[in-house]
Amino acid sequence: MRTLVLVILGIVRSIVPAVTQGPEAPQAVVRVEVRSDDGPVEGAAVVAGAAAAVTDVSGLAHLPSAPGARQLTVSKDGYVDVTATLTIVAGGNATVTVTLVRLPTVEEEVIVVATTRTGRRLEDQPTRVEVLGREEIEEKMLMTPGDIVMMLNEMGGLRVQATSPSIGAATVRVQGMKGRYTRFLSDGLPLFGQQVGGLGLLQIPPMDLGQVEVIKGSASALYGAGAMGGVVNLLSRRPQAEPVREMLINRSTLGATDGVVFLSSRLGDGGWSGSFLAGGHAQTRTDVDGDGWADVAGYARGIARPRLFWDGGNGRSAFLTTGLTYENREGGTMAGATLPGTRQPYSEALDTRRYDVGATAQTVWKGQYVATARGALAWQRHDHRFGVTRERDAHDTAFAEVALRGAAGRHTWVAGAAYERDAYTPRDVPAFAYTYHVPGVFVQDDIDVAPWLSVSASGRVDQHNEYGTFVSPRLAALVRAAGWTSRVSAGQGFFGSTPLTEETEAAGLSALQVVRPLEAERGRSASLDLSRTVGPGTYAVTAFASRVADPIAVERDGAYGLFNRDAASSNLGVEVLATGRSGPFVATSTYTYVRSTERTSAGRQDAVLTPRHNAGLVGMWEPEGVGRVGLEVYYTGRQRLEVNPYRDVSRPYVVVGLMAEKRIGKLRVFINGENLTDVRQTRHDRLLRPSQGTDGRWTVDAWAPLDGRVVNAGLRVQF
Repeated sequence: MRTLVLVILGIVRSIVPAVTQGPEAPQAVVRVEVRSDDGPVEGAAVVAGAAAAVTDVSGLAHLPSAPGARQLTVSKDGYVDVTATLTIVAGGNATVTVTLVRLPTVEEEVIVVATTRTGRRLEDQPTRVEVLGREEIEEKMLMTPGDIVMMLNEMGGLRVQATSPSIGAATVRVQGMKGRYTRFLSDGLPLFGQQVGGLGLLQIPPMDLGQVEVIKGSASALYGAGAMGGVVNLLSRRPQAEPVREMLINRSTLGATDGVVFLSSRLGDGGWSGSFLAGGHAQTRTDVDGDGWADVAGYARGIARPRLFWDGGNGRSAFLTTGLTYENREGGTMAGATLPGTRQPYSEALDTRRYDVGATAQTVWKGQYVATARGALAWQRHDHRFGVTRERDAHDTAFAEVALRGAAGRHTWVAGAAYERDAYTPRDVPAFAYTYHVPGVFVQDDIDVAPWLSVSASGRVDQHNEYGTFVSPRLAALVRAAGWTSRVSAGQGFFGSTPLTEETEAAGLSALQVVRPLEAERGRSASLDLSRTVGPGTYAVTAFASRVADPIAVERDGAYGLFNRDAASSNLGVEVLATGRSGPFVATSTYTYVRSTERTSAGRQDAVLTPRHNAGLVGMWEPEGVGRVGLEVYYTGRQRLEVNPYRDVSRPYVVVGLMAEKRIGKLRVFINGENLTDVRQTRHDRLLRPSQGTDGRWTVDAWAPLDGRVVNAGLRVQF
């Protein structure tokens, strides 16, 4: 029926212009070949401008079209509609191949990716993009409603590493690469600044997220200097036809309290809509092992983020957001306790004030090109206290980008220019101040070479005011054959070195020495993956490798210094993923092997705090309209340690989690148990050092959980 309606509409549209318009330009003929995984598709409706046709038994349709940009829509009952933009030359012919995908079942969904700029479906992306949907986000939200740490830590190839046990800071390592190499975006905007830092992940609640997209490996060709290790794009929930009013309240056995409210709705009939997120989060300082030191830092945090959306139709849209975060965080000795080495109390505290604003706009230019503009500003203020030492700083970033997207035959291309400013002003250690200006230009071309082969080529040139000019190419290909899907990609990028690393953010800059000027870090990465769906199961294997030249390192044994290593660091590994679904049951297993090495004075060694082996198994039972019950088991292998007086290599460990949620009308009641095996680093060694380290820290690095078993419970209500 839908096919018949589309054909009739096409015929009517072809008659009306003939009556109302004068002579037209010479017509072109568009040859459309429609296929699916099963072969040619017969009876598909093809509409381009005022012309319409139906494919024959060979999946072919021919239709005339006036020159210029045209929207080509292919539709058939039982398949997902496909729309593409064509540029037709007067008097010429064009050939287009369209691949239709069957409509998803209840268990399936169609995912459109935003991070690669072309807006293609996930299945059609030559660049490998991993997507976490709203359902998975909700599961992790019940475990940690106040941050996205748990959500990211349970994605294959991603590992959340604690960077400062004193205040609970953490960072994300992608396939063994340092956290500073990964760029975090919010709706494609760098609202979190050039570097998220050790606390950024702990200050982002997941309730207003609709989708998370991850590109692993160098993505500097797409997003510049901060994306040498990959990109994590957090996409917000879009308002729907019906208003959403949701509130969550959570409380844990370790004294954490969360209250979050999310509102969204349409605003009148002019295409406007909006959403608002507000959250209050608190944690009491907790000494789990009774040694007088806070294993869990205390904090009080408030966040707010309104968003405004506009859809003007005909390819026109706009988006505006602003946000603020206030947090006071404190760790160190408990009240009345002292350090064993000094017999004096010690407090480490960090106050954060962060504000941001961002906007995007899109329109169709000359009827055939999509023009976009994006911009963001972020201001962050820190007041960090290490005992009697105080470090205050301001970190301001600015971003602007304009781009143009078009399609010609088998090509979908993007070209644009961008500018970034990153300014760091440390009030108490002004020698480490810097201001970076980085203008750049970029291009990208996605080519549908054949129904079984797609290629994406992109490149970017950035002019860094401190480190010079950098060229960042990236090439990716998608191959489909006999039910198998394979992606291969390779790229290179760079990172403008700063004094802010995982180690220096934890220990401070007051005692840091930089003997010689720093150089930019340069990285290369490549990956190859193979996947297949057989019945209810999906299986994927990925091999990856990366190399970073002139890597920044921090010396913490005998001296506290920052320098570029002479030898490159490298990562080599494999990821394995298997997912199975049967009715309301879903099971996912992951395994990651990473050999991350770096050259030290003792020779080439495993990178610090980077386990070679990680594995996970997650099972979920979710009967529709009833609730859900989930079980998860995670294994973490041995890690090399440094400046640890108790051991050189960590112990492997297994953590187990169990969660349940019950739906009662608009009310949802949930309970979650994390680390039910009660794994704690302090069961094996003390967290406190016997004496203060060279960098000023009183704790060793965290290589296992410090909080032990935690149970949280709460309510979600729609009103």
